[in-house]
Amino acid sequence: MFAYIARQPIFDVNREVFAYELLFRDGEKNCFPDIPPDEATSKLLTSSHLSLGLEEIVGDKLAFINFHRDTLMYRFPTSLDPSQVVIEILETIEVDKQLIGACKHLRGLGFNLALDDYDATEKWKPFLPFTKIVKFDITTMTVDEIAELVPQLKEHKIKLVAEKIETYADFEKFKAMGFDYFQGYFFAYPELVRHRTLESSKLTILELLTASSSVKMDFDKVNAILERDVSLTYLLLRFINNPLFNKRNKITSLKHALTYMGEVEVKKFIALLALANLSEGQPSELMEMSLIRAKFCELVSVALKQKENPPTGFLTGLLSLLDALMEQPMEGLMNKIPISEGVKDALCGKQNLLKDCLLMVQHFESANWAGIKKMSAKHKLKQTLLHGFYNESIKWGRSMQSCTRE
Repeated sequence: MFAYIARQPIFDVNREVFAYELLFRDGEKNCFPDIPPDEATSKLLTSSHLSLGLEEIVGDKLAFINFHRDTLMYRFPTSLDPSQVVIEILETIEVDKQLIGACKHLRGLGFNLALDDYDATEKWKPFLPFTKIVKFDITTMTVDEIAELVPQLKEHKIKLVAEKIETYADFEKFKAMGFDYFQGYFFAYPELVRHRTLESSKLTILELLTASSSVKMDFDKVNAILERDVSLTYLLLRFINNPLFNKRNKITSLKHALTYMGEVEVKKFIALLALANLSEGQPSELMEMSLIRAKFCELVSVALKQKENPPTGFLTGLLSLLDALMEQPMEGLMNKIPISEGVKDALCGKQNLLKDCLLMVQHFESANWAGIKKMSAKHKLKQTLLHGFYNESIKWGRSMQSCTRE
């Protein structure tokens, strides 16, 4: 149903994803497009490879969606499931008795309501008795102003979301203040205070990354690493036998995979296996974002006719959050993994085509539609194609992430 869309994670206190906020390119201020419900399906439904259903975007998590006043009053999409959706009411919306009545009606239908960018003005008072969640933009109020409002909102048993959380210091500060959920990209940056040391087992895993990034893969070396740890072999075969990728032949060994899939595809799965192992103990969203980035960068680099042995586009996306996973600076990590200079340069911030692939997917993550338009023009790739790549990458990333959980 949704073709042009971005999603941003909302985390709980344990840094696990609680929900995603959906941002619509077609809608003003990223809201659900303000069109009559009978037109919604026809306008939003495009060719099947571009469109995603709600469950394909958010899985079993909640979807926070902003709605315009008119949509809330007259044209609410009744096809949405109250158990899947949280209705966000924008801070700029015009409030009157009719709107309050409409929102109460939606609450009666089972939808949870969230007040966005809450500022404690009088107009919001009538909403508090039936509001489930309140969101604060921490850049528009002082910490003291926010802290003063927390107890009275807690009296209403309202859950609190802190938005624009970009550092671990902010995360800890608002967590201590009593906030329940956190939105922002703090989790995607390394928490360098802890500086995770590389155990010998992790150094072995980095050897897998080295193997996946070489032109000619050292089969015997990879096999030896896998034979030392049966769980690695098990997970690799789970990835390779994922029905989204491989529906026909059940792969039973690394050698079988090489024969059936070819070396380039196996390299991607070896790299994926390494990252899954390195991500233990970190927010699962880091792994899922890495997977989505890997697929997207691969699709774009192939569209730009880049050589794919080694799979540099895939590796650029996959390793782009390695600093956050390992809690170490990217430059230092790149010195430990002998991967191609192009990938290293892109990951360390130097401008090249792989860096552009990474920028494109980052624009999608932040719903930077102007940035996507600019990159589309620069590389002569249709925007519809890029949106299709992103949607395909979300599906692939979620499917591969599910292998690590079972």
